[in-house]
Amino acid sequence: MKVNFEDLIVFENDDYILINKPPHIASLDERTNDRAQSIIRLAKAYHPDAQLGHRLDKETSGILAIAKNPEAYRHLAMQFEHREVTKRYHAVTNGVHDFDGISVYLPISPIKDGTAVKIDREKGKIAETIFNTLQAYRTTTLVECMPVTGRMHQIRVHLMCLKAPIVNDPTYGGEPVFLSDVKRKFNLKQGTEELPLIQRVALHAHSLTFALLDGEEQTFVAPYPKDFGVLVKQLEKFS
Repeated sequence: MKVNFEDLIVFENDDYILINKPPHIASLDERTNDRAQSIIRLAKAYHPDAQLGHRLDKETSGILAIAKNPEAYRHLAMQFEHREVTKRYHAVTNGVHDFDGISVYLPISPIKDGTAVKIDREKGKIAETIFNTLQAYRTTTLVECMPVTGRMHQIRVHLMCLKAPIVNDPTYGGEPVFLSDVKRKFNLKQGTEELPLIQRVALHAHSLTFALLDGEEQTFVAPYPKDFGVLVKQLEKFS
């Protein structure tokens, strides 16, 4: 899938580019596949001094801030360091849950090979996420996730701790969702295999709020990509 970087841009000024990152593209170059597209490579082709202000998992879609100069990068990095950036993610989770400002404050450490994390009360780094239910469906829930810290896989492992793993996230116990799970009278054509409603971890970085160089605070929103939008529409339709 060839991606046109300009099509991803939701905001641009002299200092920052905000994009809606598609799923299945790594933020940084991958060690295992040096020919694959990455957001940093696409960004540098568009603007040579581009630096990512943060990163999203390869499967995660959504809002991503890119700095166009060193001053802009430092300005954003300091806000991340002082936890002055507000990040809001949307996740579809297995199970029906009523979260109202639920805070999960559990430390995280990487599992040996670095591809996943675990809760580690002795050696883990502090991690906190706040969760709110946006919409409960028949067997799933649309949840707003606000990470206070920025650890790898933080939202995913914290939701697992709440017994609300993200749909289609097998690493942390998430099960796929099929149309036959939500539609009462569902008939699959003979000889065809039913595919999940979303074929990746159902997590989307919905918005990012931070101060621009002139001090003005702004919120940038990334609309749902097609696969996440279809999932939510089907869940609403048959809930």
